Amino acid sequence: MSSITPFALLANATSLPWAEIPAWPAAEFVRSTATELNRGARLCAWFGVPEGAATRLVAVLAFDADNTLAVGRSHPLTGSYPTLTDTHPQAHLFEREVWEQHGLMPEGHPWLKPVRRTNEHGNAPANGEFFRVEGGEVHEVAVGPVHAGVIEPGHFRFQCAGEEVLHLEIALGYQHRGVEEALANGPHRATMSQMETVAGDTTIAHATAHATIMEALAGTEAPLRAQWLRALALELERLANHTGDIGALAGDVAFLPTMSACGKLRGDFLNLTALLCGNRFGRGLVRPGGCRHDLESARAMLLKQRLENALAETKQAVAWFWDAASVRARFENVGTVFPAQATDIGLVGLAARACGLVRDVRYDHPAGWHRFAQAPVAVWPGGDVFARAKVRSLEIERSGDYLREQLAAPAEGALREELPPPAPDTLAVALVEGWRGEVCHVALTDAAGRFRRYKVIDPSFHNWMGLALALRGTAISDFPICNKSFNLSYCGVDL
Repeated sequence: MSSITPFALLANATSLPWAEIPAWPAAEFVRSTATELNRGARLCAWFGVPEGAATRLVAVLAFDADNTLAVGRSHPLTGSYPTLTDTHPQAHLFEREVWEQHGLMPEGHPWLKPVRRTNEHGNAPANGEFFRVEGGEVHEVAVGPVHAGVIEPGHFRFQCAGEEVLHLEIALGYQHRGVEEALANGPHRATMSQMETVAGDTTIAHATAHATIMEALAGTEAPLRAQWLRALALELERLANHTGDIGALAGDVAFLPTMSACGKLRGDFLNLTALLCGNRFGRGLVRPGGCRHDLESARAMLLKQRLENALAETKQAVAWFWDAASVRARFENVGTVFPAQATDIGLVGLAARACGLVRDVRYDHPAGWHRFAQAPVAVWPGGDVFARAKVRSLEIERSGDYLREQLAAPAEGALREELPPPAPDTLAVALVEGWRGEVCHVALTDAAGRFRRYKVIDPSFHNWMGLALALRGTAISDFPICNKSFNLSYCGVDL
């Protein structure tokens, strides 16, 4: 199907000259994008590129069934353009962001308000009006942005009738760091550190996406040994976070055996990443052109031994979890997102797979080592808290099996190569399946090969609306387990 698209086609982790990307007047560009979305594409990225006093819109689409990406752009425009959100809700937050960053008004957008802009005092987001449900028995509950635990800030505004949630609106931006602005004219000395802290629990995925972007702009790729090491680190990152989340879900329903065990086991998996590169979150491992640290045979043997121990203990802790009828009773039919909703709003990652959607970059758009060795996709229907927890437990098993297979047959060769300078006036796209879902980086260079625009889309950017839909018709007391079942990143949106 993608072969007949008017958009420019490319594969994941590749680039193409900016001049070769088709361009249309804004209204026609929106219509063309809508046509491709109607044909089964999904929106990976939608952003603006300043051009003098005007701005171009850029869309990156994914045709998952064809393992193909597509890119298109508008002519330079000012003022307004017809909204895409009205017919395709997955564009909702993207268009709000473009309006906030570039002043382009999506005419007809149903709920246009800032994403990260600060108020006139500069000390909080300019959230604008919240949606209100009117009625004599309707009441409003405001939660956050300061929470009881040592966690990131985010604001949740509930409209409730008694205990039932009628509507939830989520406001972020409380720790907007200006990452994308800081990347302009890069790469700089600080760029890699910024990439590793876009979302600290997703260090490997974001670092790999950036390194892949730089390699695509250089017209080359990392050595196979480095690609293999990146794949190992990515699955260790997945194991640590999924294990921690299952423990946290157990804690939210007062199932203490699994909560206690998984809290310890998350640390064990983080320590395996530290064994690989010296840092529990993987900072310092992935670099453009390869990796900074190797895994010699002695440490590989130790990693295998500790991995087997951790996987065995995790299997037992998860078995306790699923054997408890009280756990299943609290999770089943709670916080449901239906497949049609998941498709409409563009859910990615485990949240999408828990709705029965087969959506995994490692399978749909394999790059790097995943071209040669793919982990099986874990999918579960249902769309509820149970399904999201179940996908996590399945992925723990499959990531463990994948690591066993890879450690038994390591790639050989060089660890890192010097990259040629980035190509000028070129756009590159890299997708990586992080533990939450699709991490998307898009870079556009200028005539000198510097970053003219660098766009980062964390999977949480796609998925926060999924949490809002999951709460509709649910008791407000179920918010903690619904929230934890998604476990989205605040700072991944607050770029």
